[in-house]
Amino acid sequence: MKLTKKAIRQMMRSLQTTHLHELSCGECFDEVDRFAEIELTGKNPAEAMPLIHEHLDRCGTCREEYEALLEALKSIAD
Repeated sequence: MKLTKKAIRQMMRSLQTTHLHELSCGECFDEVDRFAEIELTGKNPAEAMPLIHEHLDRCGTCREEYEALLEALKSIAD
């Protein structure tokens, strides 16, 4: 397998931004409803739950689930 310069840069960026305390997708899923509720109250969920925020920034699958949950909660509130 030949690595391209772009792939190497992406891997290096991932390594540089890796934290000691990262959440798994399961841990994120367990808390994402609270994260969404904080956002719906107008507060900053990234400040309240920084590990969830970081996970959602890195994980497209969890981010999609979060966005779907947020839209569902918004539609219920309307």
